[in-house]
Amino acid sequence: MMNYYMPVKVVVENDAVRNGAAAIAGCGTKALIVTGRHSAFENGAYDDVKRVLDEAGIPSVLFSEVEENPSTETVMKIRDLGLSENADFVIGIGGGSPLDAAKAAALMMAHPSWGIEKLYEAGEDGSYVPVIAVPTTCGTGSEVTAVSVLTNHAKKTKGSIPFKIWPSYAFIDGKYLAFASLKVIRNTSVDALCHLLESAFSKKGTELSKMPAKAGLLKWAETKDILTGARPAEPEDFEKLMISSSFAGMAIAQTGTSLPHALGYILTYDTGLPHGAACGYFLPAFVREAPEALRAEFLPLAGFRDADELEEFLGSVLGKISIPQDVLDRTFEAVKSAPAKMHSPSFDVDEAMLKRITFDN
Repeated sequence: MMNYYMPVKVVVENDAVRNGAAAIAGCGTKALIVTGRHSAFENGAYDDVKRVLDEAGIPSVLFSEVEENPSTETVMKIRDLGLSENADFVIGIGGGSPLDAAKAAALMMAHPSWGIEKLYEAGEDGSYVPVIAVPTTCGTGSEVTAVSVLTNHAKKTKGSIPFKIWPSYAFIDGKYLAFASLKVIRNTSVDALCHLLESAFSKKGTELSKMPAKAGLLKWAETKDILTGARPAEPEDFEKLMISSSFAGMAIAQTGTSLPHALGYILTYDTGLPHGAACGYFLPAFVREAPEALRAEFLPLAGFRDADELEEFLGSVLGKISIPQDVLDRTFEAVKSAPAKMHSPSFDVDEAMLKRITFDN
């Protein structure tokens, strides 16, 4: 049996937010807008959202302090603001951090009595207020997943909360990405590539989940020369980058991520390395361990002959990454003791293989 569930209404077009005014207005009576400190204001996404709300006569309140890799404490601040302002729906604008924080806050707004510890207690009521996602980067695909990845300072790592929180709408507009730096585009697009390959190599993969993975790899490959700096991006390239990220999100929404992400979360927490770069650090070694049939099926779609060519490409776009030995040791031990992650690939992973993936970089 195969299942595929992705209930988000996805709109991809220029001026997607403005053209989606009626849908946005139908989500509630007061909006809580969640974003970071800078990019949503520089790229025009906040102005577009605010104009739509104002023209519809819908009041809003703004939380613009979401940090990179948002913490559970930040989610509670957002929740408290939303409740105090009587907001009844959430609009997340930005990359994965604001979108994930917005989704988690929507969950907590529906449960005013919950404390911070409830974020990681599976089995509770998973209802949430409506969420609208406006992505402005090309990495996480959070706009089309039910996942919210948060920093858990108590455990000194990042991880997904056990609740499924789907946005009602995802408004994807490539013009916002034009304001991102090449460094941000590189890091986030590498994250998308990790999603695509990890999903394709997942034990949970099916013919249905592999369809968006394959489509995303083909679309992603069209932008490789932008990531290397061989040519400047055109407007249509920004849309391609964002579409490939959304395809990647659709893929991992069915399968989850795998070892590069499990290892990368700890790397990001301990060193501050950007999330995409942290996952990309482990990707070539992970791919190298996969069966030849899998590599032959999926790597060429992204424009790579083999894992060595993938490694060379990532080195050119991410630069040299040096990780302290003690951090790698802790990363290895943490993932080794997580059976769900060890068994997430479609091929068998033992301790020796995990060592190669962790340390042979």
